[in-house]
Amino acid sequence: ETLIESVIENGKTPLFLILDQISDARNFGAIIRTAECTGVNGIIVQKAGSAPVNGDTVKTSAGAVFNIPICKVEHIKDAIFLLQASGIKTVAATEKTDQNIYNIALNEPVAIIMGSEDRGVNPSVLKIVDEKAKLPMFGTIGSLNVSVACGAFLYEAVRQRS
Repeated sequence: ETLIESVIENGKTPLFLILDQISDARNFGAIIRTAECTGVNGIIVQKAGSAPVNGDTVKTSAGAVFNIPICKVEHIKDAIFLLQASGIKTVAATEKTDQNIYNIALNEPVAIIMGSEDRGVNPSVLKIVDEKAKLPMFGTIGSLNVSVACGAFLYEAVRQRS
């Protein structure tokens, strides 16, 4: 609540990142680094089942972990409801949609949700988000590493906001 309020009060167009059960510390670190570089206002993770902030996370983030707020919450869904009540659109990255990321407005207050390495965004979370989006894929492999996909989503937000 404090993070959301402070971002809105500063007059910034909020850009939040929600990580739904990212478990690999190096993926977490890489995501933090990209989030910091793209101006994300805060990262929201669930207390249970998420990668820890440890030596691997700090090293992989190249120190970015010290420059961006990371909020640990009891339940991701509660955080999504709070964001939505605050006027922030929630967009889940998932291949389980026909909506292309390039057709989603990311230049408004938004929280992007990235799912776990093995399962993606939890189905119960997919039911409550405002929009779902996928990256176009042209190869035979149907998914990207979560940190790479997150970078693509965040840089699309940067492109739209520039």
